[in-house]
Amino acid sequence: MDLIISIAEWSTLAFALVLLLVQLVAHEVGFRLGARSKQRKAGQGENVGTVVAGMLALLAFVLALTLSYASTRFTERREGTLSEANAIGTAWLRATAIGTQTGDEIAKLLEDYARVRADFVRVERDDGIIAKANNDTSALQQQIWSRVSSIVRERPDAISGALMASVNETFDASTAERFALGMRLPWQVFWLLIGVMLLSMAALGYQFGLKGRPVRFLIFLLTVVWTAIVVDILDLASARLGYFRTDATVYDWTLQGFKTPSGG
Repeated sequence: MDLIISIAEWSTLAFALVLLLVQLVAHEVGFRLGARSKQRKAGQGENVGTVVAGMLALLAFVLALTLSYASTRFTERREGTLSEANAIGTAWLRATAIGTQTGDEIAKLLEDYARVRADFVRVERDDGIIAKANNDTSALQQQIWSRVSSIVRERPDAISGALMASVNETFDASTAERFALGMRLPWQVFWLLIGVMLLSMAALGYQFGLKGRPVRFLIFLLTVVWTAIVVDILDLASARLGYFRTDATVYDWTLQGFKTPSGG
């Protein structure tokens, strides 16, 4: 799975071409085997057709399953950014409402926190940069929480309690978003999809070989469609790969809503 992702990171087009080529090779191998079986009169076209239809139906099911999984993960990442940005905005409003210097310090730290979280969402697949963003997040959380704890000790009332709850919700949202961005398509599911696809192509080729009528252009078109679907599935399921990226604009909107000069 890591090798596949590495190829896709280098070039999505290269990954698509490799997948397309492997499917065409599988079909050609199946076609030649079918042609040999026909010459020996060992092929049973009707039975083979039934098996091929079943394999194609199974492939359609696996495609739908993996596409649904990938789409759900993409939606979770998008909703996670919205929840986190809203939580940061709420915590900022409550911090400014405290009316103390410590509250203003918390508000300023939350502004920095929003920028760090936006950078975390936007970063490419670079372990060093991701680790730095996580370390910056942890450092800001410690600073924010120490000041929130100070306010709660000084004035243990409903206002400070609301601030603590909103800050805690902000941190929880950050953890949830980090988890969502770290999710990948399980390699078992991915290789199941690839395996069923290659077997289906080989079986389809075998059926055409028995009939002795190659339809390579139509097979090529079918393979292109299947390849495009698999590429989109891998793209949707991977948070930092390809073109279906999680948009961090909501953090910019949150920063624009901050009325302090440093908040933009």
